Amino acid sequence: MEDQPKVTRKSIMLNYGLLLGFVSIVIALLNYVFGDIYKPHWIMIVASTVSSIAIIVLGIKKVKEFNGGFLTIGEAIKTGLGISLISALIYSVYIVVFFNFIETSYFENMALVQEQNILEKYPNLTDEQMEGALKNAAMFNNTGANITLTIIVSLFFGLIISFISGLIMKRSKED
Repeated sequence: MEDQPKVTRKSIMLNYGLLLGFVSIVIALLNYVFGDIYKPHWIMIVASTVSSIAIIVLGIKKVKEFNGGFLTIGEAIKTGLGISLISALIYSVYIVVFFNFIETSYFENMALVQEQNILEKYPNLTDEQMEGALKNAAMFNNTGANITLTIIVSLFFGLIISFISGLIMKRSKED
């Protein structure tokens, strides 16, 4: 009889984190090919949100199965944050590749889009106000800021998803 591969919470986090990272990249590439990368279509946002929820919940469910049907909220949160962090790191690699090799003029084009959006939303801005608004927007127009924001947002939503999942799926030996 062959040895079964050992399943651990870390291996579950790694596998589901890799899955979520690659699904996120596929969704981003689909948006790039078929959509507008400067104004993502709502379907891409929904697809990204649904896939994140589904994969994190499935990972937490797998941990519950691994624990013999028992799950604490803490285990759910650790698992969800682990999945979220791994997927964010995978997606961060994509961000570096995308901005440096695929769409090298992204930040210049994004600055123009942001300027146009500000002009449409606030047509009566003075030149000084417009300059200040563009300066604020420019703080996020670099790879490092995008990676940092990706990781923070991923962990934040991972925390919310895993906390709610943990509340729903928790089961202790006392129950």
